[in-house]
Amino acid sequence: MTSVPHREWTRNEYTISTDDVRLNIPIIHDFIANHSYWGQGRKIEVVERALENSLNFGLYKNNQQIGFARVVTDFATFAWVADVFILEGHRGEGLSKWLMESILSHPELQRFRRWVLATKDAQELYRKFGFNELKRPERWMERPDPDMQESPDYWQDATGPGQSAGAVDTGSRQGQSAEAVDRSES
Repeated sequence: MTSVPHREWTRNEYTISTDDVRLNIPIIHDFIANHSYWGQGRKIEVVERALENSLNFGLYKNNQQIGFARVVTDFATFAWVADVFILEGHRGEGLSKWLMESILSHPELQRFRRWVLATKDAQELYRKFGFNELKRPERWMERPDPDMQESPDYWQDATGPGQSAGAVDTGSRQGQSAEAVDRSES
């Protein structure tokens, strides 16, 4: 929910829009909190705050939201693609490819030094758009919040210097593989 003018792309009965008014927050929250592997247990207030501070891309079929992605960016040098999903009944139609094409073609998201994303299972899809493994992963660091309320599988059994495997409470819920792109599109 940024001040960037909204854009729309249309293909048959499908529309991709950056108009935040169209977002179906309950659908976005439900998918991330209950069906994704990366955001299990995410509270709706956290989803709303994330949307308010991102450039959001809603994917709609006849005005019903069926997919989503957001870009966290400074609009100058860096962009992070996050929370990408296509609902189960709409996979296999090339929609994740189209969503990524729309994101990468957005006029306000050009000439950045770096784009990043994290995925458990869709590397082949993202390679088609120029994404690769980190060139110098030894230069990257991350810091989990020890008070995190979510239970993504990412932190399960994760250890770091001075940290035991149980240092981050990840809970026991496992989401479906949900950087939800259709495997046939890879």
